[in-house]
This record gives sequence, structure tokens and C-alpha cells, in this order.
Amino acid sequence: MSHLPDNHSPDTPTPDSSAPVPHRRRPRYAGKNPRRFEDKYKEHDPRRYAADVAKVIAAGKTPAGSHRPIMVTEILAALALQPGEVAVDCTLGYGGHARELLTMLIPGGRLIGLDVDPIEHPKTTARLREAGWGEESFTAVRSNFAGLPKVLGSLGLNGVDAILADLGVSSMQLDDPTRGFTFKTDSPLDLRLNPSKPPSAAEWLAQVTVEDFATALQDNADEPYAELIASDLNASRQRQPITRTLQLAETIRQILYRHAPRRDPALVDDSVRRVFQAIRIAVNDEFGVLDMFLRQLPHCLKSGGRVAILTFHSGEDRRVKHAFREGVRAGIYSVTNEEVGRASPEERRANPRSTSAKLRWAVRT
Repeated sequence: MSHLPDNHSPDTPTPDSSAPVPHRRRPRYAGKNPRRFEDKYKEHDPRRYAADVAKVIAAGKTPAGSHRPIMVTEILAALALQPGEVAVDCTLGYGGHARELLTMLIPGGRLIGLDVDPIEHPKTTARLREAGWGEESFTAVRSNFAGLPKVLGSLGLNGVDAILADLGVSSMQLDDPTRGFTFKTDSPLDLRLNPSKPPSAAEWLAQVTVEDFATALQDNADEPYAELIASDLNASRQRQPITRTLQLAETIRQILYRHAPRRDPALVDDSVRRVFQAIRIAVNDEFGVLDMFLRQLPHCLKSGGRVAILTFHSGEDRRVKHAFREGVRAGIYSVTNEEVGRASPEERRANPRSTSAKLRWAVRT
């Protein structure tokens, strides 16, 4: 009896599973710095292409899919960590700050790393585990930092010795076209730090009133043409829903050029960036989350505990400055920095994304 399948002729050669698999050439690297995020495979694999990644960093750029921690020295000085203490990194991101904090907390200390991003949080947790940080020294929790009191309660902690919050959007989120944070590529208009939580930017833009959109542009981005853009963009979305990043960017450009044909293209793109920023802040309720965090913060710190917050937007900085100064006047904090901290000239040259960073810190009474 034949054991060949019905569609198998006796003359058909049987595949040899031991035969070598033909070698496939890797795609040719498109120049020194490929434009497409997906093509930058050397930057996505820093362990294998360390020399190439080092060249990207030396050029003042951030390798694709990664993030360079900002103002590390200044943050460590503000937090003054000691071995055996417990600290929280409220915005784990790529884990750059976390690595530095962990080295200061051992032996005997512990870092709790929070992040709301379901895509990047497990990747960073895996990287830190591979680097040797086990459960006894590093606890990963996927949570928005506004939920810090609940997280500490679930871990049996009444307070911690130090807290860090870096409010900037991570480079790996900004650069990944699938996340919809950039208008350099054509992508779905998303802008969510947590892609599983509605609404997306496209959904928010379809629902928001002209008045609320103009207010968001003014409050979230200080956009000088807020009312014009909100009004004309409303007319555009009535004709066709705006669902793509390049579509939104081009619509804004057309609005501004229509009212001022000789407007400087660089200034027009500044407005495009501000609109994206304003929508991102609104979609993620970033100011609301920060306000809640600042109210809860003193109850999460032990007496003498230190907090450091990095901001990248005037609206964020005003909130942090006001909360810390009011806290000092009320006796909640013993001291805060009067002069805002800035990245050094050397860091700003090496990492341009640090230019807008502002550091404020406070000490719990």
C-alpha cells in the first residue's frame, strides 16, 4: 500500500528536510543614515552594531527605537540616592534613567518602574532583566503615574525615599511611524501613549468643537493662529475626515498659506508641530494627569524624601513650579530649587532633544 498523499506522484521528488537552507542576503543598508524607521536595522540592534550606533550618537542623534536619558547627573544630584533606599521611576520609558538610579540604590535598595505604554514597557523590562536587575531590585508596573498611590499600596509601601518623573515623550515613541506622533511619514493619526485607551487623535479631532479645539491649541501649545486653524480645520473635516498624519500636516499648511501666501515655510512647520503637540496633550489628558500626580505626590514620599521632575513644556513647568513653591509655603516641602535646572551646553550639543528640558526638585518635610 502506498503511503504517498493522493496528490503526490511517484515521480515527484520528496523534499529533503536535511538540505541546507539557501542563504538570503540581508537588505542593503540605505546609506549612512536610512530615512525610513523600518530600514535602520543597525540602530535597532545596538549589541550587534555597537560601532554604528556610537557614530549615530556622536553625531548628536538618537538611534532609532531608543531613547537617551536627559540630565542624568543633575537628577542624581537632586535625588541624592543611598544604597538600601526605595525609589520610583514614574516614567520608565527606555530605562536610561532607571539604570542609573539602580546603580545608586544597590546593595539592598529597590526601584519601582512605572509606564503606561503597553508596547515599550515590556521591552524595557526585558532589557533591565537581561542587564541583571532581578525582582529583588527592580519591580515593573504598567500604570500611569497618576496611579502611584494605588501602586505603592499594592506593594505594601506607605511612602518611598525618592521619585523621578520625566514628562517628555520618549524618542522611540516619537520616531516610530506606527505610533502616529510624527508628520515626517504617512501614518494613522494616533498620538496615544497607551494605544488601547480611546480616543485616538483622529477620533478626538472628529468630535472636538471649534471652541474647544482653539482652546487646546492656545493652552497646550501657545499656537498664535489657534482660532484660524480651528475654524478652517473644522471646515476641512466636514468635507473629509482627517485620519492620517501627513493629511493633517498638509491641511494645516494649506490653511496658513491660504491666509498668508508668503509665510515662511519653517514657521508654518512650527505651527504644524504645535498642533500635533496640542492634540497629543489633549488626547492623553497630560495636564490632568500631571495635576492629579502633583496633588498626590507629597503622600507618596517619606519625610525627607526627594522628588525630581523633568518638563518639556511651559504648561507642565508652570504646574510643577507652582505645586512645589506652594508646598514650601504650606510646610509640605522643606525646600525647592528657585532657579530652574537646564541641560549643560555640552549635553544640548550632543543631544538636541535636551534643549527644552527643565528640571525642578523638592524635598519632603
